[in-house]
Amino acid sequence: MAKALATFAGGCFWCMVKPFDRYEGVHSVISGYTGGDVENPSYELVCTNATGHREAIQITFEDEVISYRELIDIFWRQIDPTDSGGQFFDRGESYQTAIFYHTPEQLQLAEQTKAELDASGKFDKPIATDIIPAKPFYAAEEGHQDYYMKNPTHYNRYATGSGRERFKSDNWGEES
Repeated sequence: MAKALATFAGGCFWCMVKPFDRYEGVHSVISGYTGGDVENPSYELVCTNATGHREAIQITFEDEVISYRELIDIFWRQIDPTDSGGQFFDRGESYQTAIFYHTPEQLQLAEQTKAELDASGKFDKPIATDIIPAKPFYAAEEGHQDYYMKNPTHYNRYATGSGRERFKSDNWGEES
């Protein structure tokens, strides 16, 4: 089976791993940094908002089992796509949302789904999520990988306290 990559920035990468981890055909979800020009950045450096990088996840998946379109649909349901300044509690460039496309087909699907979401009337403001060519992806430090499993109490407190879980429930209900 052919493996493919999908790369999404959805604010805090801790909150972006769990939603994808549960699907058949998803081989791995890695937390990391992408979009900037600094090689091998650290969490501390990325948090300065001076690297051009965003916190992101990179998914390795079997496109015969789960399609890129399905992954994009899951992505949209994890974020506030109208927020250009970050996500929930987390503000600044490193927390801005983006779809980083790896192929022309991914670009087409990203643009199509963004237009569909914008036209749906689900949100009062325009969709602000960027669609950007994929750049080198740097895995985050080990402590950030699979955070929801390693630190479930803190993860749940953060996901709820940041407003992310309420936003998802209010806007997507059971779909998120």
